[in-house]
Amino acid sequence: MKAVIQRVAQASVTIENEIVANINQGLLLLVGIENLDTQEDINWLTSKIVNLRIFADENDIMNFSVKDIEGDIIIVSQFTLYAQTKKGNRPSYIKASKPDIAIPLYESFIKQMEIELGKKVQTGQFGADMKVALINDGPVTIIIDTKNKE
Repeated sequence: MKAVIQRVAQASVTIENEIVANINQGLLLLVGIENLDTQEDINWLTSKIVNLRIFADENDIMNFSVKDIEGDIIIVSQFTLYAQTKKGNRPSYIKASKPDIAIPLYESFIKQMEIELGKKVQTGQFGADMKVALINDGPVTIIIDTKNKE
């Protein structure tokens, strides 16, 4: 499982000209799922994300997590995080899970994130053509891969 974590001052997701998710201070998560992902990956990743100390304290030092600041989260499915670009110019997405595997894992990720965060999270729609808008705060962008826990 891969996640691109962006600290945002504002973020939204629009589908067919309708805003389906909208937050102010918090995190926008782009999440990619592969066939080898398990509930263990979900548990580790959600815990890691909600506890990442990437929000400024009173001394402007990154000491607070999204949970500490009571921030919000938008989760967007993003199969293109598994793009392979070694051959040619058209990316291959063969490592990305097909919907029958990815959707249950994505839904489990959302539920576990809500448990870890202690409140509801907002989402895009799996497989939809989404317009994602954000104001990246910092900018702060972190990439985490559960298969490479560094």
